[in-house]
Amino acid sequence: MSTPSEAVPFGLIGHIKARSGRRAELAAILAEHSDSMPGCLSYVVAEDLTDPDGLWVTEVWRSREAHRASLELPAVQEAIARGRPLIVEFDAFHETRPLGVAR
Repeated sequence: MSTPSEAVPFGLIGHIKARSGRRAELAAILAEHSDSMPGCLSYVVAEDLTDPDGLWVTEVWRSREAHRASLELPAVQEAIARGRPLIVEFDAFHETRPLGVAR
């Protein structure tokens, strides 16, 4: 078991399918507070170039616990509530162990 100083980096890569014509709106909601989440090293929301309704979200966290804690933040809860109606499905979701983060 890791202590906070020995935390293992944790990553997520997910593909989200937005409701038709609502991708930009969903992307804006997802990116809103990404720079203020404690323990988040990188949070990238990107348009899928082959799917006009698709978004890729790539996240890197100091630890799995930091990611889990972020889901309890009021701003994140509010973004989830606003974004959920715009999502058709999460059609890909992968957990990763980041080996390095370029800045």
